[in-house]
Amino acid sequence: MKDGVVGYWTMTWLGLMSNIAALPIIGLVAFAGPPMSTANISLAISLAWPSAIVGIVACSGLLAERKWGVIVSIVALSMALSVSFPYGVVRLILVKDLHMFSGLSLLISILNLLSLIYWCRPIHRRSRRL
Repeated sequence: MKDGVVGYWTMTWLGLMSNIAALPIIGLVAFAGPPMSTANISLAISLAWPSAIVGIVACSGLLAERKWGVIVSIVALSMALSVSFPYGVVRLILVKDLHMFSGLSLLISILNLLSLIYWCRPIHRRSRRL
């Protein structure tokens, strides 16, 4: 995207690397054992891995400078936000481990929200190159 959208390439590459790194990390968290092992496995299979895969597809569309990449990135971030925030809150209440997985999940949900706000900006839909 050469017509001056600030942060486009940085956010795209950061998203691609984050989604690729998330795949094994999700597996480690899901199969880490008690507490909440059933919830961890079910959330990993039903939402966390699919959102990371959709995020990789979105980043590939963004790298190819396609309009559908912005839409798919909004979908992927919404999926990730829908799993990370509730999981972090429930784990914080039940397990009380702010410095472990619940704190990490809440931090990831804040980063996902900020990224979602970035990709929802109208300039990404009005660009000539996309």
